[in-house]
Amino acid sequence: MHLPLDPTSAYGAVAGRDARWDGRLYLGVVTTGIYCRPSCPARTPRPENCQYFPTAAAAVAAGFRACRRCRPDSLPGSRHWDARGDLVSRAVQLISGGALDDGGVPGLARRLAVSERHLTRMLVAEVGAGPLALGRTRRAHTARLLIEQTTMPLADVAFAAGFGSIRQFNDVMRAEFGCAPRTFRRPQAEAGSGRSPSCRAVGAAVDPGDRVGVGPASLVLRLAYRPPLALAPLRRTLTAHAVAGVEAVVGTAHWRVVDAPGGPAVVRLSLTGGDDAPDAPDTPGTPDAAAHHARDLPHHLTVTVRPADLADLMLVVARVRRWLDLDADPVQVGEHLRDAPLVGDLVARRQGLRVPGVPDGAELAVCAVLGQQVSLAVARTFQGRIARAFGTPVTGGGPADVAAERAAQGAASEHAQALDGERPPTDLVTFPRASVLAEAGPQAIRDAANLTQARARAVHAVATALADGLTLEPGVDVAATRSALLALPGIGPWTTDYLTLRALRDPDAFMPSDLVLRKALAARTGVELGKVTSAVAEGLSAPWRPWRSYALQHLWTAEVYA
Repeated sequence: MHLPLDPTSAYGAVAGRDARWDGRLYLGVVTTGIYCRPSCPARTPRPENCQYFPTAAAAVAAGFRACRRCRPDSLPGSRHWDARGDLVSRAVQLISGGALDDGGVPGLARRLAVSERHLTRMLVAEVGAGPLALGRTRRAHTARLLIEQTTMPLADVAFAAGFGSIRQFNDVMRAEFGCAPRTFRRPQAEAGSGRSPSCRAVGAAVDPGDRVGVGPASLVLRLAYRPPLALAPLRRTLTAHAVAGVEAVVGTAHWRVVDAPGGPAVVRLSLTGGDDAPDAPDTPGTPDAAAHHARDLPHHLTVTVRPADLADLMLVVARVRRWLDLDADPVQVGEHLRDAPLVGDLVARRQGLRVPGVPDGAELAVCAVLGQQVSLAVARTFQGRIARAFGTPVTGGGPADVAAERAAQGAASEHAQALDGERPPTDLVTFPRASVLAEAGPQAIRDAANLTQARARAVHAVATALADGLTLEPGVDVAATRSALLALPGIGPWTTDYLTLRALRDPDAFMPSDLVLRKALAARTGVELGKVTSAVAEGLSAPWRPWRSYALQHLWTAEVYA
């Protein structure tokens, strides 16, 4: 197995309860048969009783169960695999995204163009567990999250987490955690309602007709992340790029439609509260300060998900995590960039800055073409027109509006503010799938969004390629995907770099030709804008590898989102 630390250094991290290694290293204690995170508060075991694993699945495959005290199963994921482009990293990314849910191991092997035997052998050698074990651990962790945060019946939890039967669900949960699912602590139901705030109806029932309905109840989930988290820049970035109709900012809530195989899911983000990382020049930037900050903050964001089909829940949650970059390790990134030229002061000022991804790579590809060589405001206008013309209205909530509810209850201003964003907008639409735009043709696209003929043809070409099988998601072959994009009419280096950054989630992605980036570099180097060419920008970015995407986001934030 490939470990991030040698055994001596790993034991030092465990003895020092170093939270920076949580999620990157797992400790198996031979005498107790449990596995922990390095920062577990339990008594430190003797060195000869310690085994180390790169993943939780590897620890379970070796016969260990999760510690009930430090809860290593509740940790967010890792972007370590995003920084690599080899077979193992692509397999881990695809499994994390739910690739086993459709075609199983044979389908995953076909996507990676290798045999099942070779795939299993490589994963066991590198990660310590095969694809089936990785998939089981992913389902078990999702199931425990649903058990402890919602009042869903256990049978619904099993199928929402991707288990094929109740028996399989019980067996895997016992193997992973050493106890039956019914023994986990469940949330208390609301008095007189029999329901928990974590599982409640939002809005009215599904409307008939040509509207796409969503499920009858919402699930309120707490998604873990590694602090610190710079919420203010994240809010501003998401708001600036929100697609009209597909997304809506209502009060302090950010609503979004997320496409899924069983139908669109409506997601509500709550990006407020005490999780905000300080946005000030004097913020401590040392690893110790960041690790101390990590222990003090509540490590989750509250997200409300209303899926059309419970079977899509894991997929939707994974896409939301990717959208918000919740698996990032800000301490690891900060250690590398805090002394880097041109961006070190920005990293100290905005610790925990995330690089937003996207729930749907195909949607981003169309939006990126619409945003070529125009302002962000114009791009959002084009994107909203496409969504309204070709998307399908979503039944996300009831007809009652918040203002009427306030008046009926005679609520005070504090209660009125609390109602902001509680009900989803009633005019949300799905962003059209690539197949819809491919069938519509370039002329219909041009007429709907008032585009030039060239841009409409470029949108149609991208949609056709996506409908024919081009995939834009983590785990694909980045080099092959970039070549396929550059071969399309109307797709140049800027668009390809942008999709590599946000859709393929390459943490070292960089956009040397971007105008905002070049302006920021010109201001920081004190040279004229015309002298900051793409080649110059590429050279200046060399010290930022392998986290250039985060350096780029810091420069963008300072220029546009500060």
